[in-house]
Amino acid sequence: MELRQIAGLRFSAWPLFVLFCFLFCLVGCKKEQPVVTPKPPAVTTERVIPKDVPVALEFVAQTQSSHLVNIHARVSGFLEKHLFTEGALVKEGQVLFQMDSKPFQVQLSQAKAALTMQKATLETARANLGRTRPLAELNALSQKDLDDATGQFESAAAAVEQSTAQVETAQLNLSYTTITSPITGIAGAALQSDGTYISSQNSQLTTVTVLSPIWVNFSLSENQFQKFRTERTVGLIRGPAEGHYLVEIILADGSIYPHTGRITFADPAYNSQTGTFLIRASVENPKGTLRPNQYVRVRLKGAVRPHAILLPQRAVQQGPRGHFVWVINPDNTTEQRPVTVGEWHENEWFISEGLSADEQVVTDGAMRLHPGMTVTIAPAATRSENASVAPPSQAGSAGRGQ
Repeated sequence: MELRQIAGLRFSAWPLFVLFCFLFCLVGCKKEQPVVTPKPPAVTTERVIPKDVPVALEFVAQTQSSHLVNIHARVSGFLEKHLFTEGALVKEGQVLFQMDSKPFQVQLSQAKAALTMQKATLETARANLGRTRPLAELNALSQKDLDDATGQFESAAAAVEQSTAQVETAQLNLSYTTITSPITGIAGAALQSDGTYISSQNSQLTTVTVLSPIWVNFSLSENQFQKFRTERTVGLIRGPAEGHYLVEIILADGSIYPHTGRITFADPAYNSQTGTFLIRASVENPKGTLRPNQYVRVRLKGAVRPHAILLPQRAVQQGPRGHFVWVINPDNTTEQRPVTVGEWHENEWFISEGLSADEQVVTDGAMRLHPGMTVTIAPAATRSENASVAPPSQAGSAGRGQ
């Protein structure tokens, strides 16, 4: 009975022994798998090519009439009527207002009558002097008689001159009752109604505004001027002589005004309240598109940045230590290069410092890079293009930190 039990136990352990041997053979026969090396990441690059780049300076500006005349009445009296269309074009010499001229015609008649009387007195004094002088020479009359006749003649002559001046004054006052435009321009609203008595307190009647040429005024801050002057001194920017910039006008809807202008005036002193100084450009405005006190933008053209380096916005990243780019070395390894970023220009950044000619800068695929990493450069056909470009305030978004 014991032998049977022992034989049964041995028989039941046999399957476990066979399974153990099978597993041992599998482990011993397994081959080693080869280690797979990851492929270097592909990036898009752009070669640094310095070139002369035209640049434009843009400012907020306000228009102003080049010649605005306030039309005032020169004499006091009743305003009969206005003879122009408010807001319409008026010509030089065109009658704008007519005042009541009857009182001034009376004054002119009185002055003329006084002049006639003084002329008659002068003729009498001249005849009297003509008779007195030869008699005095013959000692028939005393020297006193000759002096009296001479004094009367000179007094009458002076009275004639005075009366003549009064006539001219009366004629001027009469002419002032007809108020004309001294220039050709757009007439403003009539500030006084017909029938109003005009005096020195309410003498302004309207305005006439010249629209062409029109002035465009803008201000340059002290910091902007100092920066521009420094860049010209060190050669970062090259521009035309003062006043030779081409002035382009940008309207409120973003459209470009068809006529360009030139700088005609620059204030020699800073404004003590704003810390800026005024610059004025003159622009032709034949159709009256621009009106006085209109806000526009001006773009000054003519400056050039010589040997400038431009990079697309997506190539420039920003970390805790400032802006940087990824540069591909000749052995296809990556280098994180700090750069100094300048102004925004047509969806690209000016790079002032940090790069040299013919270096390759990563434009796409930079998010996966780290210093010293080996990469492959994607062919031009596979380069990705960004459909939208972030504005300058968002450019250089945080990428891989330094």
